[in-house]
Amino acid sequence: MSGGGPPRKRNFKIEAFKHRVELDPKYAERTWKVLEHAIHEIYNHNASGLSFEELYRSAYNMVLHKYGEKLYTGLQSTMTWRLKEISKSIEAAQGGLFLEELNAKWMDHNKALQMIRDILMYMDRTYVPTSHKTPVHELGLNLWRDHIIHYDMIHDRLLHTLLDIIHRERMGEVINRGLMRSITKMLMDLGPVVYQDDFEKPFLEVSASFYSGESQEFIECCDCGNYLKKAERRLNEEMERVSHYLDAGSDAKITSVVEKEMIANHMHRLVHMENSGLVNMLVDDKYEDLGRMYTLFRRVPDGLSTIRDMMTSYLRETGKQLVTDPERLKDPVEFVQCLLNEKDKHDKIIHVAFGNDKTFQNALNSSFEFFINLNNRSPEFISLYVDDKLRKGLKGATEEDVEAILDKVMMLFRYLQEKDVFEKYYKQHLAKRLLSSKTVSDDAERSMIVKLKTECGYQFTSKLEGMFTDMKTSQDTMRDFYAKKSEELGDGPTLDVHILTTGSWPTQPSPPCSLPPEILAVCEKFRAYYLGTHNGRRLTWQTNMGTADIKATFGKGQKHELNVSTYQMCILMLFNSADGLTYKDIEQGTEIPAVDLKRCLQSLACVKGKNVLRKEPMSKDISEDDTFYFNDKFTSKLVKVKIGTVVAQKESEPEKQETRQRVEEDRKPQIEAAIVRIMKSRRVLDHNSIVAEVTKQLQARFLPNPVIIKKRIESLIEREFLERDKADRKLYRYLA
Repeated sequence: MSGGGPPRKRNFKIEAFKHRVELDPKYAERTWKVLEHAIHEIYNHNASGLSFEELYRSAYNMVLHKYGEKLYTGLQSTMTWRLKEISKSIEAAQGGLFLEELNAKWMDHNKALQMIRDILMYMDRTYVPTSHKTPVHELGLNLWRDHIIHYDMIHDRLLHTLLDIIHRERMGEVINRGLMRSITKMLMDLGPVVYQDDFEKPFLEVSASFYSGESQEFIECCDCGNYLKKAERRLNEEMERVSHYLDAGSDAKITSVVEKEMIANHMHRLVHMENSGLVNMLVDDKYEDLGRMYTLFRRVPDGLSTIRDMMTSYLRETGKQLVTDPERLKDPVEFVQCLLNEKDKHDKIIHVAFGNDKTFQNALNSSFEFFINLNNRSPEFISLYVDDKLRKGLKGATEEDVEAILDKVMMLFRYLQEKDVFEKYYKQHLAKRLLSSKTVSDDAERSMIVKLKTECGYQFTSKLEGMFTDMKTSQDTMRDFYAKKSEELGDGPTLDVHILTTGSWPTQPSPPCSLPPEILAVCEKFRAYYLGTHNGRRLTWQTNMGTADIKATFGKGQKHELNVSTYQMCILMLFNSADGLTYKDIEQGTEIPAVDLKRCLQSLACVKGKNVLRKEPMSKDISEDDTFYFNDKFTSKLVKVKIGTVVAQKESEPEKQETRQRVEEDRKPQIEAAIVRIMKSRRVLDHNSIVAEVTKQLQARFLPNPVIIKKRIESLIEREFLERDKADRKLYRYLA
């Protein structure tokens, strides 16, 4: 060792390792061959012998060394070659094995694709996006589409096979749905466009032609109910088919085909089918068939309106026949019951079969309103129906039953355009019920009035309520009269007076008849008592309205109590002082108006079992030359004999005219009041607008006639409430 001194320091420098491996020029070719061999092995099901780690590293290195292009094109051509081989084996499959083979090879291709994608993951992540290539998995699907599905020898055969299998299933064969599901899923996986173009469009066309033919066949040989069952079954089958092996997106399309071919194209023919169409279903309450028709027709444009229009015209036609049938008009109670039955029947149909569809309910209501008002006696008949129910029809009914019946009547009442006519009759009928104590229950009477009040307001019912008040006041008055005057009265006839407020009751002034002296005496005592306790009142006896109980003794000492009207009592009392009297004698002795007198005599002498008088000559009708005798031979099993007056339950023609006239008279002030109300707020208005406004205001009570409105306007101009415009004669001004 030479030299002394300290040793020299060395500086160590660490440099990055430069990897300068000189690549074998055949490196890329050799590496690709390894990968290509692996791809073939995967397709040959020999993947278990491969080292995926080494393969991955090889592919990674190829991309790293800028051989991505070679790797990608190699993959593309290898897969194309494999798929062409596969297409030959699929093409060679016979008959039913065709789809099996296609499906098996598709499964293989998918598994192979999964493994290849794993090996080439690095290329997929780096080279593919930067070079704008298709990713491996998508590339595999596109190649399958182009070389298998779109290969001429497979394409048409596949479509034909699928459509044939579906046809066989439609005809009742059992098919392999699992296999069908796999094939249609394959088409979807290749992209919705493939599924739609290569399968769905032709499928829908074939289906349309199938159902067009089948529906034609069915409609020729089935009735409407059966046809609808078949259509419903086909619709459900198609929906089930979609759920089992077609894409969910096909559901709306195929159901639309069935709906068009089986329902929409035959809608009118089905509804009008003779002996089985809509009308027959309605008549026979075929809820199930009607429900099916509703559900199916609802699926197609204008389906429900087709049913609704047909139902409306049927209802209007049958309703019109019902309300104009002379036979039906003979019995008002039966007439209204028929209307209620029809309403109940169709309400139930709409509830059970049409799912309470509001539009159908409206159609039903408008139909009823249409035909109920075709008969101008409907208001009278509805009132007579209530009268019948409240006199006897509701005996023993529970409160709920009573309410239900009254509610139904109110429903018919709502359809009436002339509610004021109903009110007129209702008042008359209520008066008779109250005065003859013939009402089943006060609660039911009051309930009906509450319903009318709710529907039409206080004015409508104020007079009806006044009638009840009068009845109550009369009872108190009679109690007081007898308490104070009983000694004075002794054992004369007993009097029960109903004091009716003029204006509240529908009484027509009629001249009082001559009362028997013994009755007259009690009446005078009552008059003196009443006017003594009430200042400024007037009493007028309504002898055309009351009733009387008389004791009578016939031959062999047989005693009976006769329940008669005031008029009949006056007639019978004459026979206490004479055995025989002519018609003229009776007329002079009682002063009863001729029409009423004839009715009374008819009921006393001509009704079997009630004939306490006999007449000569004997006949059904009364003439002015008849003579009447006390009928000594009268017998009856009953001690109490009620003798009604022969009177039609409905009004006679003249009475009807009279009621109608009274209604018209009552309307005039209402129309005038409406005109004045309108003009007061609007000041100036033309004729047509006034008519429209007046109609709108009054339609809750009645439909005013435009001609009458015009007359009322004229009358108001005469009385200087309004004036015509100088320049425009159609304009009216309000004069304050």
